Amino acid sequence: MLAQERLDGLLDRFAELEARMSSNPDPATYVRLSRDYADLEPVVKMVRQLRQAQADLEGAEELLADPSSDKEMRELAEMEREELQEKVESLAHDVRLALLPKDAADAGSAVLEVRAGTGGDEAALFAGDLFRMYQRYAETRGWKVDVLSVSEGEVGGYKEIIASVDGNGVFARLKFESGVHRVQRVPVTESGGRIHTSAATVAVLPEAQEVDIEIRPEDIRIDTMRASGAGGQHVNTTDSAVRITHLPTGIVVTSAEKSQHQNRAKAMTVLRARLLDMEREKLDSERSEARRGQVGSGDRSERIRTYNFPQGRVTDHRIGLTLYKLDQVISGEALDDVIDPLITEHQAALLAADNGEPR
Repeated sequence: MLAQERLDGLLDRFAELEARMSSNPDPATYVRLSRDYADLEPVVKMVRQLRQAQADLEGAEELLADPSSDKEMRELAEMEREELQEKVESLAHDVRLALLPKDAADAGSAVLEVRAGTGGDEAALFAGDLFRMYQRYAETRGWKVDVLSVSEGEVGGYKEIIASVDGNGVFARLKFESGVHRVQRVPVTESGGRIHTSAATVAVLPEAQEVDIEIRPEDIRIDTMRASGAGGQHVNTTDSAVRITHLPTGIVVTSAEKSQHQNRAKAMTVLRARLLDMEREKLDSERSEARRGQVGSGDRSERIRTYNFPQGRVTDHRIGLTLYKLDQVISGEALDDVIDPLITEHQAALLAADNGEPR
């Protein structure tokens, strides 16, 4: 059950924000208050709807309990009570979801990393398929994809590709994609027609801003080198590629586009994302051992999904979900059919762990 004191506190906080915003605060304070107001407004609307539905339900029950009410009124009240009970339960569930602790990174952009795993050339081709799946999915949601670093496979696809995905709510939608993705199909490189199993690893990191992660100049070493393409051939004659080493952690990131200035900026984007991810993992492991059992624990060595081409089947092993629409999923068109159940499962786990008491 929802603690009424918790809901009262939320309504009081909302009223306080309204009062402070109407008292002509300075611009910086007004922006901060407006942000808090916008976050609370949809939740407050649901709470008010819940309170109204609860009051209506009490009214129907009082009418049913009144011995002086006639038969027709009691029948109407009985029908209304059933509808209101369902409405109260639905609104209470929505309010509990809205009050769950939020991941501060959910609303922001992300850094997507896809790497070929076991399987040689076929793994690189599969990594290419996965990246295109996310690229097309991003297009359907109006997100912008910017490749930060790429290492192409010998026969196509990618040994590794890293990109920033910019837009609202990117990390919330993609964060459960981290892990090992496995493919079962006849490779284009296989003449015997035998089904092979290959793998690629996906990592989705929240994109960090400079204010989130401070990187001191003395903590990094920047090297420039000549960019190379597939097979190791040089793709330009200038030392434009950039490799940045973060000395305290040993993290190394590279970017090899034509502009050295752009490469440095892109490499710093990846470095900040990896350092923020490292901090988040440390905090998560300290907070709760139970997190390991949750969907989206972020263990990138975990096999999370299998794409079986001969049977047109996609299986997400974390929640036992199987869909016979591989073509639509791998094209990005039906990826939501996998992501939505993962989010629902994650929310259900949070609800089970949350007893609804004030925090």
